[in-house]
Amino acid sequence: MQRWKVKIAYDGTEFSGWQVQPEKRTVQREINSALGRIHQGQQVNVTASGRTDAGVHAKGQIIHFDSPLQIPADRWSKALGAHLPDDIQIIESVPVPAGFHARFDAVAKEYRYFVRCGQERDVFSRHYAHHVYKQLDERAMQSALDHLVGTFDFSSFCASNTNVVDKVRTLFEARVERISDDQVVFVFRGNGFLYNMVRIITGTALAVGTGERDTGEMVTIRDARDRRFAGKTAPGHGLYLWDVYYKDV
Repeated sequence: MQRWKVKIAYDGTEFSGWQVQPEKRTVQREINSALGRIHQGQQVNVTASGRTDAGVHAKGQIIHFDSPLQIPADRWSKALGAHLPDDIQIIESVPVPAGFHARFDAVAKEYRYFVRCGQERDVFSRHYAHHVYKQLDERAMQSALDHLVGTFDFSSFCASNTNVVDKVRTLFEARVERISDDQVVFVFRGNGFLYNMVRIITGTALAVGTGERDTGEMVTIRDARDRRFAGKTAPGHGLYLWDVYYKDV
C-alpha cells in the first residue's frame, strides 16, 4: 500500500461542504466515488486537512489516502481527475511515508476571505466574494486585526455550537489588503482555526471597516471569550482554504 498526499482545489458553490452527508453533494463524496471507480469498486478512505462548510472554496486543500495500485506519481493526478466533476481540480499528487497524516501533521493553514465593496453589485462574483454596500476603511480594519496576532483564547470568534474545549490558537498573520478599487482580501495564517473563526473575525472586522464598531473594541471582544461580543459571521462564499503547511513533506 502506498500513501498519497494530494492537493486539490474546488469551487464550493454547489457543494454542501467537504464531509460526506446523507443525500447531499459534498467534495468528499465525489472524491470517494472517483477513487471507487479507479479501484474497481473497492472503498478507499480519504482524510482531509480539515472540513470546509457549504459554499466555501479551496485553492489548496490537502487529502491523503492509501492505494495498492501501481500508478506512477506523474499519472495519479490525471487518473483521479478524469473521474471528477469540473468543480474539483487535482493540483498535484505525491507519494508520502505511511505515517503521514493530512490533518495531524499540518503545522499551519492559510485562509483568505474576499470582499467586494460599494454600491455596484457584480453578478459574476456573487458566489466568490461577499458584497458589502459601504466603502471600507482598511486602515481601521488592519488596526483591529493587529490585536489578534499572537496566541489567545479565541472563544469570542468561535461558533457557539462547537464541542471543542481548548480554544487557544495562534495567529501568525492577520491582514487586509486592497486588491482593486472595489475589492479587499483578508489573509489569515495560523496553527489552527476554530469552527467559523475566520468568518466571525472577518464579520467583526467589516463592522469596524464600515464604522459600526471602533478599532479598539477588538481587544475587548478578544478578552471577553464570549461569542456574543463579536460581530456577525461573514457568509461562506467569500472564504477560501488557501494553503496548508507541513514541516517535512
